[in-house]
Amino acid sequence: MIKTVITQQDRPVLSPEKMAEIQGVIQQFPEGKSKSAILRILHIVEREAGGWLSPDTMDMVAEILSIEPIEVYEVATFYTMFNLNPVGKYVLEVCQTGPCMLVGSDQTIEYIEKTLDIKVGETTADGMFTLKTSECLGACGYGPLLKCGIHYHEHLTNDSIDTLLTACRNGEVEKY
Repeated sequence: MIKTVITQQDRPVLSPEKMAEIQGVIQQFPEGKSKSAILRILHIVEREAGGWLSPDTMDMVAEILSIEPIEVYEVATFYTMFNLNPVGKYVLEVCQTGPCMLVGSDQTIEYIEKTLDIKVGETTADGMFTLKTSECLGACGYGPLLKCGIHYHEHLTNDSIDTLLTACRNGEVEKY
């Protein structure tokens, strides 16, 4: 006889420090308007959860804010800044809007894909890098441009991309 075991994923647990940080964010909004804190809370929770938002994590945010889970899902799925699947240690987010495309973002994406042997939306086999695209990173005069962690890397060339990838591999680049 084959036994089937169905396990429920453990609910995410936030440290007391992160819960205090979240409560501090919520307190910045008028009473009854805590939903206004959703973007900042999703950022906090995503970092704490390893760089992505699972359904369980989004459900937890809904409970914290006393809102329906669908309200969290709507926000998390609307903004490309949130990751809804596991990602690598470093997320390379390349701008692909018109101004960046005019100065070579397509070639930048192709170079990264070839160098890392992945396509947009994929993660390297070693779990180090995930490649994403963005509709706008808000730095149109500096393209081609990519965001890695909180840092922008401007006027990209193949050499500057290689330098960034090496720095990431050597642990010289902050993840957040």
